[in-house]
Amino acid sequence: MVSTNQSAATKSKSYKRWLRIGLFTFCTLCGQSGATLLGRLYYEKGGKSQWLATLMQLAGFPILILYYCFSPLKNSTTTSSSTSPPPSAAVLASVYVSLGLLVAGFCFLYSTGLRYLPVSTYSLICTSQLAFNAFFSYFFNSQRFTPFIINSLILLTISSILLVSHEDSSTPTNVSRGKYAIGFICTIAASASNGLTLSLTQFCFRKVIRRESFSAVMDMVIYQSLVAASAITVGLFISGEWKGLKGEMEEYELGKRAYVMVLVWICILWQGFALGGTALLFEVSSLFSNAVTVVTLPVVLILAVIFFDNEMDCIKGVATVLAIWGFLSYAYQQYLDDQESKSEHNTSVNDEA
Repeated sequence: MVSTNQSAATKSKSYKRWLRIGLFTFCTLCGQSGATLLGRLYYEKGGKSQWLATLMQLAGFPILILYYCFSPLKNSTTTSSSTSPPPSAAVLASVYVSLGLLVAGFCFLYSTGLRYLPVSTYSLICTSQLAFNAFFSYFFNSQRFTPFIINSLILLTISSILLVSHEDSSTPTNVSRGKYAIGFICTIAASASNGLTLSLTQFCFRKVIRRESFSAVMDMVIYQSLVAASAITVGLFISGEWKGLKGEMEEYELGKRAYVMVLVWICILWQGFALGGTALLFEVSSLFSNAVTVVTLPVVLILAVIFFDNEMDCIKGVATVLAIWGFLSYAYQQYLDDQESKSEHNTSVNDEA
């Protein structure tokens, strides 16, 4: 009877966990695909400020503060993965500031890449962040490299390499070959920085924060975004781009109201992505969180072809197939790991009975 009750409790816990993973995956997919397309629309219709485009990726974090109003901290269940005392405020502040500055850096690089590259090419290059994340996770989080994961990383790497020298007829207007190269390099650098940040965030959850609660995830997203948004705001004013924002809004092809709405929805969608991605990192791993972002690839490519007249040529087609194949290879490894974990748990329960 005890064994039956334990088994039922385990199944219920597993069901709730996968329900959470499904919800966070939905937030990640919708947030990234929608925000990427709106970011391209901002540039396509007259937007010019890279600092503003970057700030819109981060400035929506106050929306998440509502979480504390509806779910007070005193009611949250928190467990610790260690008997050590919780980190001091100074240690937490250093974690949030360091990670926030890294986020600010790769968000600016992503904005640069999106400005100079077609959405389809940009999205394909972004899949390389999975390979970078796996590399950094090997050192920081003892990531296990299986044949399926290695196959996944190789396929994603080849997918990106195919685009290095690819002549793309969908390249945005007035973008020279040199600027195209800058966009490519910035997107690769952003993907590497993103992979590093995700690995470090998972490391900090396990070794520094040591709190297993959703409040810990919210704290990470909000404080990290606060630091990153503050850094980008300083850059916006130092660069002087803020002086031209009024004229940019008045000259926007879709009108002032559309200009504001595009920026507002970019804010909202990127926060949905940040929340979902960080939560997946907490629930599973940084590598799984990164792998989920690759699923948006087919969606973004199809929508880019429909709304931005991006051409889906042979090279892009092959790169897309390789990227999807790489993700499925990684997802299958996650399935095998989950089955192995269940098997070990059932064996342990049977031995105790």
